[in-house]
Amino acid sequence: MAITVKASLGKEKYYTEVVAGENTLITDEPVDKGGQNKGFNPFEILATSLASCTAATLRMYIERKEWDVEKINVEVELENFPLTKRAVFKRDITFEGTDLDDEQLKRLHTIADACPVHKILTNDIEILTKFS
Repeated sequence: MAITVKASLGKEKYYTEVVAGENTLITDEPVDKGGQNKGFNPFEILATSLASCTAATLRMYIERKEWDVEKINVEVELENFPLTKRAVFKRDITFEGTDLDDEQLKRLHTIADACPVHKILTNDIEILTKFS
């Protein structure tokens, strides 16, 4: 399944409108990078993709199992090391309003690693670019 997003950046420094289907979001750079901090920066969007996909994947599984979990919290910290061409995602998952046992938590760890964005980020990635 291919998805398409379109990012448009005019003359207002780094203020970018991104459209996917019927949805629009704004990205920007922080003030210290010359932007106006009016939206998520690109690295925050990348971390957001992992966090939101993980939460949704866990919720789908939890509902299928009919486990009582009030809230799923996923915090993702992204550290980028451009000199070594390495990035580290640290993902912290907590659950509210539940008494999950060790076996359930072990299974949920496996499910979290099966989220589609996690799979993309841990697979080979190829970027094909053309100018039109």
